[in-house]
Amino acid sequence: MRQTTLSVALEVKPASQDSLSALIDALHDNGAAPARGSRDFGWFMQGVPSVHFLSLSVFPGEDYDPLFVLEANFDGPPGVFWGQLEAAIGGDLRAMIRCCKRPLNQDAPLYDAVTAAESRAPVAPYMEARSIEPSVFHHGNRGMTRDRVLAESSLFGAIRTEIATANGPGPSPYRGAVTPADIHARLRTALLPAFPWLGEKAPARIGALERVVDITRLLAFVFVVVVALSLPGLILAPIMPTGRYFILMAFLLLLVAVPLYRIREPLPGTGVADQTSVFGVVLKNLPLIALFVGIYFAVVAPLATLVASLLTGNALVVAWAAAARTILLGLASIPFTAVGILAWLRWLERRDSSQDAPPIDEEVVRQMAQREDWIPQNHMGSVVLIKPGVLRTIIVRAGHHGLGLFLRVKATDGYLGSMRTVHFAHWAFVNNGSRLMFFSNFDQSWESYLDDFIEKAHAGLTLAWGCGVGFPATRFLIQDGASHGRKFKAWARHSMAVSRFWYSAYSNLTVDQVERNNRIANGLRRKSLTSKEAAAWINDL
Repeated sequence: MRQTTLSVALEVKPASQDSLSALIDALHDNGAAPARGSRDFGWFMQGVPSVHFLSLSVFPGEDYDPLFVLEANFDGPPGVFWGQLEAAIGGDLRAMIRCCKRPLNQDAPLYDAVTAAESRAPVAPYMEARSIEPSVFHHGNRGMTRDRVLAESSLFGAIRTEIATANGPGPSPYRGAVTPADIHARLRTALLPAFPWLGEKAPARIGALERVVDITRLLAFVFVVVVALSLPGLILAPIMPTGRYFILMAFLLLLVAVPLYRIREPLPGTGVADQTSVFGVVLKNLPLIALFVGIYFAVVAPLATLVASLLTGNALVVAWAAAARTILLGLASIPFTAVGILAWLRWLERRDSSQDAPPIDEEVVRQMAQREDWIPQNHMGSVVLIKPGVLRTIIVRAGHHGLGLFLRVKATDGYLGSMRTVHFAHWAFVNNGSRLMFFSNFDQSWESYLDDFIEKAHAGLTLAWGCGVGFPATRFLIQDGASHGRKFKAWARHSMAVSRFWYSAYSNLTVDQVERNNRIANGLRRKSLTSKEAAAWINDL
């Protein structure tokens, strides 16, 4: 089933910020509806059965009015989710929306209908209209519906009980001279009556069509990037002789490469040693790049030939020669374009200001700490200003889009790089693209979570977050930046707000435990295992 991540960001009336925070706190404490039950949010689980994680936060701001954000990760299409949420907390949401500003666009009539006195107009259409799609997102246990996560967790608990209590005070049938294959067979027989779905084939977590679509979208993005980088050559090739063209490209490349070489080093106190550079990434992947260039030419040249023949009336042979030449000369201009962009970016990076010691409200930090580390999971939300400029706007948009497509192809088994601590995370642009919002539902403490990123995925973190105002000094888009651990954590904490309402449908499960439960369940779905398979399977018990 499709998993969806989205958020709703609404500007708050400044005078209503405290009232809105109090409404969210009341929902968290069940003060608004004591009949809903205990503080384990069982009423919410029953009312919104598609949700994995959901949070409500209020972000104060000196540059903007406060921002009310609802962030949700759920199964299925948005329409069903909003209907469930309306039924569960529609009255609470209506009161919260009344604390927010009236939008000035086409959503204003929906706002008026929802917030009118004694209104009974549904809240769901307004919330759905104000939903924001993420620019980058990651699903840790991808393809695992909430029901499946909970069912396989129950199975794991039943297995532990069965092994501990089988045959009462007598000898355990799971100990002694029993092979892993025998244990598998006995457990399956014992648990099948209580878990009849073990007799069914496991649903595919990622379907073949979905996988093909993800790969195709990534390749299409790379194709577009190659075309964009080839534009100088594509424009000049038809009007210049080949020899003169290469002389011009060599001259232009030298013209941008020399200044870039002179400013390549980090400014004093901003560099971090032993990092993979952009140039190192290119050199490491040269064979893959060469293969892609070959595929690009093989796909684009015939299409360009056909279009050229139709537009000019030339024979296919003539059109092929012209199209092939133009495409090849376009590819030859990529080094100049890429180095020119890097030189421009590096020129901007050297003039960026970073915030080494951002002011942190100790009371806010205390409130955050009070809500952290109660369970194996934690939550964070952050909103930062985005650096201005045409190049930065293009790079951050394209970089986020490409990173998101890459994660869809690469991060499919619970791992994000070498980390398995992130359940759901996403970035999104708000306030007409002038601010970047980040939310994450993760395992372990906030400190260890960011340390994990800093040590293992600092390049991706710098790419995704480096456009933020005050972010530690970056170099060539992915270097330095988040590698400055102390500065980065201070900057991140400064940008955060208290997660006043945060719900997890399986609060005691880590990403790794969900995957472990899934492997055990998949093994028990099979009627038998070979000795080798059973030996590997039993390690998860």
